Amino acid sequence: MEQDLAYSDPFLADILGRTRTIAMVGASANWNRPSHFVMKYMQTKGFRVLPVNPRDAGGEILGEAVVATLAEVAAPVDFVDIFRNAEAAGAITDEAIALAAEKGIRTIWMQLGVRNDAAAARASAAGLDVVMNRCPKIEFGRLNRELSWGGFDSGIVSSRRRRMRPI
Repeated sequence: MEQDLAYSDPFLADILGRTRTIAMVGASANWNRPSHFVMKYMQTKGFRVLPVNPRDAGGEILGEAVVATLAEVAAPVDFVDIFRNAEAAGAITDEAIALAAEKGIRTIWMQLGVRNDAAAARASAAGLDVVMNRCPKIEFGRLNRELSWGGFDSGIVSSRRRRMRPI
């Protein structure tokens, strides 16, 4: 049976509110990749985002040193943002579970289009919060009622036509 993906706003707000450091698995140095954009946005909102990408390990993305694995992340991590496919999310989740006590990991967050119910069940059983098929950038903006390029939940951008007032 698939897990219900209807996360409450208080649940998401709690996760984002207690988070200071994010390990982004699949972060990209390519400026036009979604992971790069999300990393930059979250940094502007005060989060420290640590890039994890074996291809770019030893380099730097947006001022942060890139490491190959979660085990190599030196700082404590509040949540792991998985920017990889659903199949890869299983092994990444297992690594995060194994490192949770050492690194302080409390949440596994799988990006839009990423859903792995078996991995989510293992993480939940290990006491971690799990979010799947969501983007922290979108959720942060929506919960804070920001007007972003997409106009998410701003109350300003609408597809309804404005009524003309008589003069």
